[in-house]
This record gives sequence, structure tokens and C-alpha cells, in this order.
Amino acid sequence: MRQRSSVFTLHLATNTMKYKIKLPDGTAQFIQISSAYFKTWHVWMVKFDDGKTAMLFKMGGEWMQRTEDFLDFSVLKELGSFIDKIIVKRKISLG
Repeated sequence: MRQRSSVFTLHLATNTMKYKIKLPDGTAQFIQISSAYFKTWHVWMVKFDDGKTAMLFKMGGEWMQRTEDFLDFSVLKELGSFIDKIIVKRKISLG
């Protein structure tokens, strides 16, 4: 009998972009955003200048993060809104 591995694989997209975003506390920060697929989920990896990363995904109309990630709700909401704008721009440019 064959055992399934418990290791998961993220299939990263080739484009990682660096953005400057204004956070809800008024500070501006540079972040890197890359999109990936985990199983059937489209996820977004956000990397901050301090090296911390968070994996975001959208369920319905609400942005979520993994339970082990560290983002406050207001920061999560702002990042999700920013990613939504990126998605819209991509859809418009693809026509």
C-alpha cells in the first residue's frame, strides 16, 4: 500500500512584483507579492522587508490568512484590497 506524503507543494508563478503599500497605521512599506497554487486554491504570498511572509487566499468575498500567519485584521483587509486591484488590472490588460 502506497503512503501519501504529508509535504505540500506550492506551484509559484514566475512573476514576483514589489509594491509600496500604505498600511492602516499610516506607515508605508515595501512588499513582494507572488501568486501561487496550493492544491486547488489560488494563494498570494506576501513578503515584507523584515523577511516575514504571509499566505493569503480569498473565500467568497473575504480575504483570509493561514492560522500561523501574523497579520492584524486591518492589515489583512488592506492587503486583500490591494491584491483585488492587481487582479482587476490584470483582467483588464488581458482584455
